[in-house]
Amino acid sequence: MADAVARPQWRHHLARAAVLLGAAALSACGTLVPKGPVERAPPPVTRPDTVRPPVVTGGIPEDTQRHRVALLVPLTGPNGGVGRSIANATQLALLDSQNERVRITTYDTAAGAAAAATRAIAEGNRLILGPLLAEDVRAVTPIAKGARVPVISYSNDASVAGNGAYLLGYNPGQSIERVVGFARTSGITRFAGLVPAGVYGQRASTSFLRAVEQAGGQVVSLQTYDRGTVAAAVAKLSRTSPYEAVLIADQAGAASLAVPAIRRSPSRTARVLGTELWNTETSLGSTPALNGAWYASVSNGLYRQFATKYRARFSAAPYRLASLGYDSVLLTIRIARDWPIGRDFPESRLRAADGFAGLDGAFRFGRDGVAERALEVQEVRTGGAVTVSPAPRGFGE
Repeated sequence: MADAVARPQWRHHLARAAVLLGAAALSACGTLVPKGPVERAPPPVTRPDTVRPPVVTGGIPEDTQRHRVALLVPLTGPNGGVGRSIANATQLALLDSQNERVRITTYDTAAGAAAAATRAIAEGNRLILGPLLAEDVRAVTPIAKGARVPVISYSNDASVAGNGAYLLGYNPGQSIERVVGFARTSGITRFAGLVPAGVYGQRASTSFLRAVEQAGGQVVSLQTYDRGTVAAAVAKLSRTSPYEAVLIADQAGAASLAVPAIRRSPSRTARVLGTELWNTETSLGSTPALNGAWYASVSNGLYRQFATKYRARFSAAPYRLASLGYDSVLLTIRIARDWPIGRDFPESRLRAADGFAGLDGAFRFGRDGVAERALEVQEVRTGGAVTVSPAPRGFGE
């Protein structure tokens, strides 16, 4: 467990009330005795006022000047690197914002997210940022709900949203809908899909079918493949009607393995479409097979500036998900302006119609608790990716 508190860059001139301590003046009267010495009374003793120690809850003093916010992320174990990167990003957000009203305490979920949440609530935290993993969100949500503490998670699994849990993670369904919509406005009507076996693939399939239908297109074939068998799935696509675009709902590396087989098929000129997973890839520009492919994701413009500042402070590159930690703090600070210290977090403010802004652009929480994001479409080219359809600035566009 560790605390993160913003350190001001310059002195704030705040008026403070002065406390006067006065000692009572006491006089002692001697008694005259006809004979014998005069016995003087001992000097009065001024006892210091009793100082009441601060209230301690679970080992942490009560903070009456700042909002207590818990950060639940893995600091150890296989996901420790991601968790530490998110934790560092929350510190950077506090420093950048010069905020003195929010105090963030970090709890390691590697040893158990439920135990971490229980401890965080017992120590007076009124809002939980995190956890990272969907199974941890499932463990934490009922505990937090019982204490009226909202959860702003970094998961992208929409099935764990609701009941007081909100998801900041990049939702694959939104990415697929955005890139399919862009492809449709570019004249593409016939779509095919390659999705990996597993939960992600199942959800990608559902989102893809719905997105194509909503866009007024047609899915001519949708194939599922196990890891390492994507070429066989492409062969099955080749036995169907020709298609103009093919969604490969997988990491960019796996997608690049499928492209050569696509280029040898009757639909060799099909446009390759990717998902938000590609935005975490650093080698897109050096993968010739993906040149010309489209994918939708959050913008990287502000993130690049953040990454430069992060490296300067922590002597390491951040994980791409670190921006979620940064943006969750910006969201908290915005709401904290009208959040009385010591009161429950105003959960209704999370559903602001105009949403919020952060490193990853504009976002707002829907009724289901999932962050709806303004996404851009990027095209892979030699050396990197370029934006071919900018993200809207807000939700009124």
